[in-house]
Amino acid sequence: MLEFSIIPRVKRKEEKEERKRAFLKNGSMLLEDLIASCDGKSHPIRCYSAAEIIRAANNYPCCIIDRSPFADLYRGILDDRTVIIKKYRDWVDTDRAIRDIIISMQMSTHKNSLKLLGCCLEFEMPALVFENAGKGGLNFDASLVADNELLPWKTRLRIAKQLASALTYLHTAFPRPIIHRRITSHCILLDDDCVPKLFDFSLSLTIPPDQLYVQEDFATGRMGYLDPTYRQCGPKILEEVGGDEQAQQQLQDF
Repeated sequence: MLEFSIIPRVKRKEEKEERKRAFLKNGSMLLEDLIASCDGKSHPIRCYSAAEIIRAANNYPCCIIDRSPFADLYRGILDDRTVIIKKYRDWVDTDRAIRDIIISMQMSTHKNSLKLLGCCLEFEMPALVFENAGKGGLNFDASLVADNELLPWKTRLRIAKQLASALTYLHTAFPRPIIHRRITSHCILLDDDCVPKLFDFSLSLTIPPDQLYVQEDFATGRMGYLDPTYRQCGPKILEEVGGDEQAQQQLQDF
């Protein structure tokens, strides 16, 4: 009896120590990037515990919204409200998750960016907590939303215009312009009024001061959305308006 009572206690202690270690590691990286990126401006968000995140998902049936090679997106209940939680996979570079937190925080003031409510630093990879977007993600054919409601032309054009507004804000509103680099249907959610919400800034780059561009050794994005000038927004807008994904191919992230 004593042996079986000790084992859970030891396991709980190990989990507690692991969460403390992850919090210190992720917290120090987040603080360093905040100081470097936010130009002394405050963007307060809440820091959730791992227990709160786990409980939030358990309280929401059929919660998965989207799965990608890098993260899962699901709904949960926190503080009696529906939220969207993004949980990165443990093998992903921590810098990507920290970058996502920082830029999501900066973009939260724009009406067409998914508002970041907080984050959890107690997992090996940070988790992000966003406001809810009731209609969820765009289907691949871009003519339907999550509840199979056909989007009229007028709505599609409005969505394209609002996404362009969010990208313009990303490029011009901060001391250093930010380039998203991964505009796909997986980075756009719709609220109950079909207002688009841009998110997932994990692959974004900032252009250094006094520079017009940044040099990268490897292109990053999705096959079919990349061309020699990396005009990802153009193909995405054509997809939204025309209701047809790039060549209807089975595309893979790389």
